[in-house]
Amino acid sequence: MLEQKMVKMNMPCFLWGVLIVIVLYSAYLGEGKKLDPTPTSWPEQFHSVLCINNSGSLQVTDLWYDWPKGRNFNIIQKQLGRKLYDLEWDNGTSFYYYLDKDECEKMHFDVGILRPSWLEGANYLGTKYVDGFLCNGWEKVDFIWYYEDTVTNRPVHWRFFTGMTVHVMTFEVGAVLEDADWQAPTYCFDKSGAVEDPKEKAKATPVKGYAPLYPYFHKRLLPGFNEHNIFTTDS
Repeated sequence: MLEQKMVKMNMPCFLWGVLIVIVLYSAYLGEGKKLDPTPTSWPEQFHSVLCINNSGSLQVTDLWYDWPKGRNFNIIQKQLGRKLYDLEWDNGTSFYYYLDKDECEKMHFDVGILRPSWLEGANYLGTKYVDGFLCNGWEKVDFIWYYEDTVTNRPVHWRFFTGMTVHVMTFEVGAVLEDADWQAPTYCFDKSGAVEDPKEKAKATPVKGYAPLYPYFHKRLLPGFNEHNIFTTDS
């Protein structure tokens, strides 16, 4: 009788011990399988001022991103140079023009603007200080290295395989450029001056020497160059 009572008294203690071991082991496994951080998707609308260094060639770019309306605008001020307007639409049409003279080139690419989730699938690199901020970093297809602040999740810096670096100076979520400012000048629609073949872009005037690299950057970012992953295309 005494032995039976002792067994009954020890059973709850034994079960509690087993339960504690199971909980601790599960927590250990969960910690070991902790998922790496993923890049924050771009907000659907924002304005950012970027300082860009391309092998010593400096520029400041006003970037206006407007995903709901399918448009992206880079206003590029080269150091001690002219201001170039790079207006991109999601149907693949881009305009490159100046306002100080009637100079414009219209191009058509087979990809639209970047999707907000264009960094999906990037490889996590860990944390490091970049431009004075503690950042999470990612790499995608050995083509771009992208860093965002660990606290605010705002982009801080990215670098292309060419060595071109982009430093984010401001990042205004929800900022929208007035619709009137998205209108390309009338002289951009003069067919006599249009250059439609991207391969001829680098040779063309009046925007001679400015190659629209971003559409090619965008394609390279996709595994197998599958543009349906993060791009929109003409249907």
